[in-house]
Amino acid sequence: MLDGKKVLYSGMQSTGTLQLGNYLGALKNWIELEEDYQCFFCVVDMHSITVRQDPAELRKKARALLTLYIAAGLDPEKNCIYYQSHVPAHAELSWILNCYTYMGELNRMTQYKDKAAKHSSNINAGLFTYPVLMAADILLFQTDLVPVGSDQKQHLELTRDVAERFNSIYGDVFTIPEPYIAKAGARIMSLQEPSKKMSKSDENVNGSIYLMDDPDTIVRKFKRAVTDSDNEIRYSDDKPGIKNLIDIYAAATKKTASEIEAEFASSGYGDFKLAVAEEVIKMLRPIQERFADLSKDKAYIDSIIKNNGEKAAYYANKTLRKVQKKVGFPERIR
Repeated sequence: MLDGKKVLYSGMQSTGTLQLGNYLGALKNWIELEEDYQCFFCVVDMHSITVRQDPAELRKKARALLTLYIAAGLDPEKNCIYYQSHVPAHAELSWILNCYTYMGELNRMTQYKDKAAKHSSNINAGLFTYPVLMAADILLFQTDLVPVGSDQKQHLELTRDVAERFNSIYGDVFTIPEPYIAKAGARIMSLQEPSKKMSKSDENVNGSIYLMDDPDTIVRKFKRAVTDSDNEIRYSDDKPGIKNLIDIYAAATKKTASEIEAEFASSGYGDFKLAVAEEVIKMLRPIQERFADLSKDKAYIDSIIKNNGEKAAYYANKTLRKVQKKVGFPERIR
């Protein structure tokens, strides 16, 4: 608990460009949490370097992501929005937790196996210990709740195991985080491969609608969306392309699948794709306009980076000092 509210922690990596699935599946839902929880939303730039990055591009994308958090509706006065790399306690606690995490536990992490297969020329130690840094991210803030997707459940389970192990040795040090199960958000699939999720790292740019795509690009991508040959707009698992477009239209208009089927009962795929594109353009326009305005106000964004970074460091260091004392590190002279 922090200031009478439960603590909720989440973040996104500062690589790639945020796409529609990130917004509808996560970011949009975060905005609804700020009144009920003390939220820490991190720009996860330390995790990003397990894969080689262009330094200038990484800095640019980190700032763009932080700005986009705000443009999408997160209030930097109510939420702590900060860069992971600006809070050294993340790295310091990660090292300590490495010494309380077993090799066998890390060997079982499926994401490590997947990433190692994709980046076989750069299988580094950071890729292997990535879940320990993630545990440090969460435990630093005495986090009560963590929104998790199916691909992160295993990491949260490890975080809980390590925290419980540490607490069993040293007493009540860490809050044991619970998964936050949000109301069902839109699960947005690739426009080119509707059997897999839309991804900001998809090599096929036509598969994703990026939040900063201009209207012409959005229309073009929806026109090229993979569907099927029968031209019937029906919400069904055997029509994954059309089902995905209906999900997107529903998220943008708040209409149900049944209402959408009825609305387009006499329409073909071409008309429906254009209608989906128009609703997405309408939904993203205020975010894009706010992002453009914020990007021009360097002093304001710099103040958010400084003030929120200091706030995150304050709470993180309270936990870190407690942990350092428990493990026997000499007290720092201040």
